[in-house]
Amino acid sequence: MTLTDHYPLLDNIEFPSDLRQLEASQLTTLSDELRSFLISSVSKSGGHLSAGLGTIELTVALHYIFDTPTDKLVWDVGHQAYPHKILTGRKNRIASIRKKGGIAPFISRSESEYDAFGVGHSSTSISAALGMAIAAAKNNEKKRTVAIIGDGGLTGGMAFEALNHAGALDANLLVILNDNDMSISPNVGALKNYLARILSGKLYTTVKQGSKKVLSTMPSVWELARRTEEHVKGMVIPGTLFEEMGFNYIGPIDGHDLPTLVKTLSNLKDLQGPQFLHVVTQKGKGYSPAEADPVGYHGVATFDPSQDNLPLKTSSAPSYTDVFGQWLCDIAKQDERVVGITPAMREGSGMVAFEQQHPDRYFDVGIAEQHAVTLAAGMACEGLKPVVAIYSTFLQRAYDQLIHDVALQKLPVLFAIDRAGLVGPDGPTHAGSYDLTYLRCIPNMLVMAPADENECRQMLNTGIHYNGPAAVRYPRGKGPGVTVNCGDETIEIGRAKLVREGKGIALLAFGSMLTPAIKTAEKLNASLINMRFIKPLDEALIKQIAAEHHMIFTIEENTVSGGAGSAVNEFVHQHRLNVDVFNLGLPDLNLEHGTREELLQQAKLDEKGILRSVEQYLLMHGESHLPHSYSS
Repeated sequence: MTLTDHYPLLDNIEFPSDLRQLEASQLTTLSDELRSFLISSVSKSGGHLSAGLGTIELTVALHYIFDTPTDKLVWDVGHQAYPHKILTGRKNRIASIRKKGGIAPFISRSESEYDAFGVGHSSTSISAALGMAIAAAKNNEKKRTVAIIGDGGLTGGMAFEALNHAGALDANLLVILNDNDMSISPNVGALKNYLARILSGKLYTTVKQGSKKVLSTMPSVWELARRTEEHVKGMVIPGTLFEEMGFNYIGPIDGHDLPTLVKTLSNLKDLQGPQFLHVVTQKGKGYSPAEADPVGYHGVATFDPSQDNLPLKTSSAPSYTDVFGQWLCDIAKQDERVVGITPAMREGSGMVAFEQQHPDRYFDVGIAEQHAVTLAAGMACEGLKPVVAIYSTFLQRAYDQLIHDVALQKLPVLFAIDRAGLVGPDGPTHAGSYDLTYLRCIPNMLVMAPADENECRQMLNTGIHYNGPAAVRYPRGKGPGVTVNCGDETIEIGRAKLVREGKGIALLAFGSMLTPAIKTAEKLNASLINMRFIKPLDEALIKQIAAEHHMIFTIEENTVSGGAGSAVNEFVHQHRLNVDVFNLGLPDLNLEHGTREELLQQAKLDEKGILRSVEQYLLMHGESHLPHSYSS
């Protein structure tokens, strides 16, 4: 497509009510303008692009046919929701998306009345939309509810649980499957669109329902008719599964054909009971670089839309994700029992090279975190060494499996937990704020947090050789830049490291917090310890520190509640150690989106924030507690 800065139709649309004033014949032009505007804005702001480009026409059609915000649109995940935000009063703020103080990266109820349900994780839309549909029926309201879910999101078991329930309830719910993993050939597409219009029309629906009533009195004839209908529909439509779950299946239709979308949605709007519309779209639609590389253009930094490629990354320093990916390839060469598992995050978890090198030992289970963990448990039972690469917030979804299927049986499963702590622009839905809290309370768990890249590799080595469940949690992005020794070195379990010896005050830093704590330790002549292990703690060193210091500060990139600092508190209290303990960590609130650096500053976990927090606490407790070298 040709990019333009002129948007005659889009400029006059602030809300969907403005959109609904247009003639249907104008919607294609509007979609072209919206696509051009989206490319231009994301190229300046960065953010999610491919998914939104693929849902331009669908978004326009939904807001054109349905009476939003009275009718509810429930988007799954929200990667595809930028066009929705643009059409619902946030067009002039879209450049601020994912930035501190700007609009949210995903759908947020607090941001707009058009955002029916807050999302960020996959496979929640159908459950939420069903709940809304039930509430509307209970309240005798005629509002419609629509769940929009991708083919990836539909791999989540929760989505099928919701479909099964919705079909049984006969709820007035429309589920739209945005299938962007296949293409439609033009000739087949035309036939499918024709069939979709027929099958969603009132005539077919009336005849179908009437026939069911008549034939229901003749069971043998009804069974023959039902089978015949399934046979005929099964030849042209892959919808038998959804029909069996109680849905009226329509499609697949071309998700970029606006006239067909508008006509089909218009028909479906007035139908009663659960409806399922299968829409086929193309990620990156209309922008050739994104069409060619939808993964690369999924989430982008700023770029030049006139170029056919994204700017090359200039830094050669590996991220924590890179360190993990290289380690996994190396350890797999040494031990044939090592297998890698990911819940649909091959690129994000650094497993591209591993899949290429060991395709028979790579398992992408789709968006099925619970299955990923129990799958690993089953593998471990039979002598394999499974490594589950998973984001901190995604592991939350498999908490029961972590306890019931892995920890209770003390199975040797290694969890490589990425995106631990603050993630930055993706906001609170993706922030790994709780993993130390929810991991350390589980018996048999080994929990480690590296302070640098080399230590991350050492901990991965330690975890793979541990005869039980182990977790290495590391943050998004790069570390302090320590050179990685690509060997097999391990760390003695439960052994912390004294980094700096001082007087009076001791800083116990967990993982990523070691680097920003260095200046505080130097200024206050405090001892600094790289704790490394959250479970088990280095109890001997804590006893020693307590005996030689009058005050301990714990520092972690995790919620203070129940975190690593709490473990220290418990140990100090249990052994009645004569030392004051003060915990620094993430506050008891959801930090909104911004850069990782901005959020660390807001949480007072950057270099200046840690120093200021320690200074303030010392001042509160009087000059007698201050070291001789201290000056305010």
